[in-house]
Amino acid sequence: MTPAPFHDLDEALRQHARARPKDPSAGLFLEFLASAPEAFERSHAPGHFTGSAWLVSGDGERVLLTHHRKLARWLQLGGHADGDSDLARVALREAEEESGLCDLVVEPAIFDLDRHLIPARGDEPAHWHYDVRYVVRATGSEAFAVSEESLELAWRSIGEIARDAGADESLRRMAQRWLARDRP
Repeated sequence: MTPAPFHDLDEALRQHARARPKDPSAGLFLEFLASAPEAFERSHAPGHFTGSAWLVSGDGERVLLTHHRKLARWLQLGGHADGDSDLARVALREAEEESGLCDLVVEPAIFDLDRHLIPARGDEPAHWHYDVRYVVRATGSEAFAVSEESLELAWRSIGEIARDAGADESLRRMAQRWLARDRP
């Protein structure tokens, strides 16, 4: 029996769309969600859902990034759903696996959506990642361990990412979104 999801992705995408009416991404993601039950499997040729973590430090000033081994770019932690439709759980699992950190807490609301093309590599054709991103907070030790998926990991200043014109566009967007949000 499949475990109950943290939340329903369809409803979470609709809530995200209501919160960000000028962002057309949620509509695109809802269409993809309705297109095929295999959308959570990496074997789904046109593309598949992934879950990512905007993993912030306890003070909320830094984010843990990976220098991704396959893509050779600095990115947020995350990975394939591999059949799990609970993408908040996927983001949390990937953050734990890729960082070695424990005592992480995921926020249930979608933080960001990003559809991006993954280039062909070896026998794998180019395909789309429908990446659903969640805030994950470090609540304990911030001493990470580099996994085999990363060339390296580093805590980076969110303010610096927001101002860095050379940073990945989606990282800059998330950094700016993080800095603009209401925080307790």
